[in-house]
Amino acid sequence: MPNDYKDTLNLPQTDFPMKANLAQKEPLMLTFWGEHRVYEKLQEKRKDAVHYILHDGPPYANGHIHIGHALNKILKDMIVKYKSMRGFYSPYVPGWDCHGLPIELQVDKNLGDQKDKLTILEKRNACREYAEKFVDIQREEFKRLGVFGDWKMPYLTLSYVYEATIVREFCKFVESGSVYKGKKPVHWCPSCVTALAEAEVEYNDKESPSVFVKFAVDDENIAKFLPALKGKKGFVLIWTTTPWTLPANLAIAFHPDFEYAAVEQDGEVYISAEGRLEALKEKIGLVSDKVLLTTRGKNLEGMEALHPFIGRKSRAVPGEFVSLEEGTGIVHIAPGHGEDDYEIGLKYGLEIYAPVDDHGKFKFTGPEKDSPLQGKFVFKANAEIIEILKNNNALIKEEKIKHSYPHCWRCKRPVIFRATEQWFISMQENQLREKALAEIDRVVWIPKWGRERIHGMVTNRPDWCLSRQRAWGVPITVLKCNDCEEFITDHEVLENIVQLVEQQSADVWFMKKAEEFLPPGYTCKKCGGSSFSKEMDILDVWFDSGVSHAAVLEKDARLSWPADMYLEGSDQHRGWFQSSLLASAGTRGQAPYRTVLTHGFTVDGQGKKMSKSLGNVVAPQEVIKSNGAEILRLWVSAEDYRDDIRISKVILDRLTEAYRKIRNTCRFLLGNIYDFDGKDYSGDLLEIDRWAMSRLQTFTGKVTSAFDSFDFHEAFHSIYNFCIVDMSSFYLDVLKDRLYTFQSDSRERRAAQWVLHRILMTMTRLMAPILSFTAEEVWQSIGNVTKKNTQDAAAWEESVFLSAFPGAEEKYLDLELEKKWDDLLVLRNEVNKALEIKRAEKFIGNALEAKILLNLPERYKALVAQDREFLPAFFIVSAVGLTDNPLEDAYVSAEVEGLRIKVEKAPGEKCRRCWNRDETVGNFTDAPEVCERCYTVVSRK
Repeated sequence: MPNDYKDTLNLPQTDFPMKANLAQKEPLMLTFWGEHRVYEKLQEKRKDAVHYILHDGPPYANGHIHIGHALNKILKDMIVKYKSMRGFYSPYVPGWDCHGLPIELQVDKNLGDQKDKLTILEKRNACREYAEKFVDIQREEFKRLGVFGDWKMPYLTLSYVYEATIVREFCKFVESGSVYKGKKPVHWCPSCVTALAEAEVEYNDKESPSVFVKFAVDDENIAKFLPALKGKKGFVLIWTTTPWTLPANLAIAFHPDFEYAAVEQDGEVYISAEGRLEALKEKIGLVSDKVLLTTRGKNLEGMEALHPFIGRKSRAVPGEFVSLEEGTGIVHIAPGHGEDDYEIGLKYGLEIYAPVDDHGKFKFTGPEKDSPLQGKFVFKANAEIIEILKNNNALIKEEKIKHSYPHCWRCKRPVIFRATEQWFISMQENQLREKALAEIDRVVWIPKWGRERIHGMVTNRPDWCLSRQRAWGVPITVLKCNDCEEFITDHEVLENIVQLVEQQSADVWFMKKAEEFLPPGYTCKKCGGSSFSKEMDILDVWFDSGVSHAAVLEKDARLSWPADMYLEGSDQHRGWFQSSLLASAGTRGQAPYRTVLTHGFTVDGQGKKMSKSLGNVVAPQEVIKSNGAEILRLWVSAEDYRDDIRISKVILDRLTEAYRKIRNTCRFLLGNIYDFDGKDYSGDLLEIDRWAMSRLQTFTGKVTSAFDSFDFHEAFHSIYNFCIVDMSSFYLDVLKDRLYTFQSDSRERRAAQWVLHRILMTMTRLMAPILSFTAEEVWQSIGNVTKKNTQDAAAWEESVFLSAFPGAEEKYLDLELEKKWDDLLVLRNEVNKALEIKRAEKFIGNALEAKILLNLPERYKALVAQDREFLPAFFIVSAVGLTDNPLEDAYVSAEVEGLRIKVEKAPGEKCRRCWNRDETVGNFTDAPEVCERCYTVVSRK
């Protein structure tokens, strides 16, 4: 009989390493997936199944990916993998946005002084090469995250077919009468020298001058509109934070229903809204004791005031938008520099006047061309305008304020509102706004507040400004008659342009003359003219990506329209979600998506926005190098994406520790099924095994429900808690004795192995969408065991992702049993507290040195009645006794009323094989160091 009993134990055996070495192993897993064509086989396997299409919003092909990209792509990957494993056909076709300002500006920067020497076609070719370069770079970076997809066949907005679709969709709007060219104020970036759409504007804090200015009212107008002020000096007060717009002032707006008061002070009479007098007293020292008259705003319509420093008059007009929230209740109107101003200008026949050039400098004509402001940048001119106001005695007060102000999304500099000739899609024509709003109510928004956000934006948005004054993009393919300036909208002409773009790319527009796009002998339908010219602006890049539903979902045989889901950051309510909605509702009357899911932004551990200047940027490449992509995947699942998502070294270290615990649980399970024979032992389960099987079903249901509702953090926490609380801290701990010391082929041990195998098979598939690399590694290790069993080998899937997502098996679900064991676990926790006290007192070392005496309350007596023999294993002690006698020197439970626990030294000697103390140790002459239970096993060996 051996003295070294270690060889007689069934100790865990597995080649699955404790140390993950993710950074080194993940590339090998990527190679495995590629060589085995796992993604392709998954699509083939599901090709006839119900579709679930997640349409990829295209990132810009500009620079390396950042942590926000990682968050976005991993979220998408978790959904696609989950849906695919659930049996849906869910391909993932990645895409890239390849046109637009971000790319062109970077190319200009790289070209330096050479940029102005290139022809437009040379510039476009440089942009194309730059975009293609970063498509390849980002593709590899996205793949490195473990994201499945058809990476060999992505969609690119610079492909000929895609560009042709952009032109075709634009032409549909043209033919429907929704497109027009007009002069109206738009956001304009003087640095990038182009118009900007709403989605290209960011609001950041800016310091601006705040000025109160007086417009004098002459005697003629006082006599006509304010006769009570006859013989007095009357002034209308306005307030503005954009003094640079005053040279373009043509009117002053009063709310028709507000009461306006004329207040005399220091020999002058100031007119403002009566509802602002108290605020103005504090703000500019206007004392309202002497009110000479009050009148409704509507009574002042048509009055004229003198411009404070330009020789013209400003007309008083009604304005419903005027409020009493700030200022004077009277608004200065510059129709060329504001949306409300523009609408007022149209209504009352004012000139849409904007004396500012493309670079944001004043450009006056006529009598004002000799102005000292001529050629000066508008923001820099503020100080000079204020000085002019002072010199003209027109300035009441000046101060600095910090306020939210629109900035360019690319150069991050403040923009201006400036009237220029641009191309627009009308929100009113063909009821585009109404159609879009109706579709918003049909779509499922996750989180729900997304509906209110985009609904408000579409309700209040202006017409869509389509034109950009740049080179890299799809041109506005419109031809104009030079004689009558009519635009050609003939379907045959437009369709011919589409075909040429499809054959030769959008470059064809810059290669051919206008006449080459027309049939021979073509003449203008309106005037008969035969001379034509091309529009040279390009389309808004948001139109490019907005028509991806037509270019990709409708045209790609791998996909279908509409998409089941669009998923992007919450900024896309004003970006891609909205442009896609308008592009689709305007031509198809329907949204291109059924569900829209949005996530927050990535911030540092303190919730601050990441920036290089703060030094708090977390690069995914660095995380992958030090921790592995798996930890990034765990991070994405662990955080609630509905809010801003924090990331820092501390957070990543915490998640690495959580990963280690999940991995070690998998390793324990693998190590204890190494010799499992694969047979069905469901009829041999102990009650604790039946509890574990029931918990497994509850756990499976929770994770499935979390994935179904896209609550990935709930899925992660369920996986983590199952591994740590249900498994490692309890079931697996209790099971060790049976697994290690029982006869290897005993039905008790086989039953335990059967449960472990079921748990591992289920858990591996449940965590696969999140922990893809680890799940595959575990799956391959399970396969090495399973393939030993010929009955299972043939059915074994070569990848976890080719297997089915597990479902809860009702026959193993026993909620009553779970409730019973919940109560027993409370008892176990109390016993552990008593043992810990004795361990701290050095009364015992290992818990197996102890015997537990329990004085139980009545309900616990009933609970343990049938499990008395199992109690030592349950508490992991050598012996357990139950007594109704009072116990001296006992631990009195504060949690369970009436529970007393006494810890004694266990009788007998320590068995050198199982470490339990047992009175049968020493009874066997050929193995005096083992207990009776172990002797039975070793004597058979």
